[in-house]
Amino acid sequence: MAILNAAQVDAAATRLADIVRTTALERNARLSDQLGAQVWVKREDQQVVRSYKIRGAYNLIAQLDHDARTTGVVAASAGNHAQGVAFACSALGVRGRLYLPRTTPRQKRTRIAALGGEAIEIVVTGETYDEARQAAAAYELESGATPVPAFDDARTIAGQGTVVREAVEQLGHAPDVVVVPVGGGGLLAGTVAWLRERHPRTRIVGVEPAGAACMAAALAAGKPVPLAEVDPFVDGAAVRTAGAVTFPLIASGDVELASVTEGQVCAEMLTLYQVEGIIAEPAGALATAALGESVIISPGADVLCILSGGNNDVSRYAEIAERALVHERRKHYFLVEFPQEPGALRDFLDTVLGPNDDITLFEYVKRSNRETGPALVGIELGDPQEFPALVSRLNKSGPRFELIDSSSPLFRFLL
Repeated sequence: MAILNAAQVDAAATRLADIVRTTALERNARLSDQLGAQVWVKREDQQVVRSYKIRGAYNLIAQLDHDARTTGVVAASAGNHAQGVAFACSALGVRGRLYLPRTTPRQKRTRIAALGGEAIEIVVTGETYDEARQAAAAYELESGATPVPAFDDARTIAGQGTVVREAVEQLGHAPDVVVVPVGGGGLLAGTVAWLRERHPRTRIVGVEPAGAACMAAALAAGKPVPLAEVDPFVDGAAVRTAGAVTFPLIASGDVELASVTEGQVCAEMLTLYQVEGIIAEPAGALATAALGESVIISPGADVLCILSGGNNDVSRYAEIAERALVHERRKHYFLVEFPQEPGALRDFLDTVLGPNDDITLFEYVKRSNRETGPALVGIELGDPQEFPALVSRLNKSGPRFELIDSSSPLFRFLL
């Protein structure tokens, strides 16, 4: 017997009808023109909690009996799920304790507190979602509170599945391709459960951040396995281990998986803001970031992308812009052995920089009485195609230099 079926997603949609917003489905002209396709973006950033997570959280808590509601609920979250739980607890009069990792942006913490009010208690612990989840599990055993998993429960998954159901209803027909962001797999599993019954021919693609591709690891191993390392930047999808409930649904659902680098995500976030005026969080930009580069789309195809959330802390935009520039190969860092004499920097600027290039960082690593001293130099190119010419000019300039590759441990101190 299947863990979840389309009828349960339909029932969740009925349960959520007067609770969640019917978010906009918008044709994206930029991506449509770029791919020669019809690209539609489902704007779950417009939900009351600015992400689709309200759907799963409310669907689960609304089905609890009186005793479970009285005892209360507990959940772990990187931020968005906690907002959904907080909203549901406040609306349904249920006490909730929410465990957040320290990486959860302050903006999300503030929203969680505002949405939940006196119905919730927030506990910040651990560096990753998985560490917060362990703390929540310990509290569950101690208190008897009902867990509200971010993705690994059939009731949560059914609620998340209403996103694609709603989008297909708005579109008026099933798209050729659905592209879904993936963390632990709740949204993707819900999409599979509904689409494979209702519209089995639709191609389903899940997109993970390259630094947290836990579902790809699970499919390769034949079961959920923990990743050795997780890059927390795409905080809404930075999950170490795929869900035990989501995994079999996805594994049997004829699903493609793709991944995008964190730099790709940042470049797409900036483009969404600059071109469409959409403030997407990193996980929210996963699906559209993958189009054309990680996910090949046939010309003329109808493509549905889920923009899963817009809870982005504006204080992160400096890092986002930096990562985007590095991804686009516009920003490069070098260690340069400068002669410690007057005019050395001026000579460097005159002979190395192109007319549209700029020095964005210059910092001596160590000053000494020696004839030369190493400096950390950041250069932003006006045109990324000019990088070979820049290196050629560096080779001719005299000072020894070393390019700091993005795989270098030193590079991690820059971003």
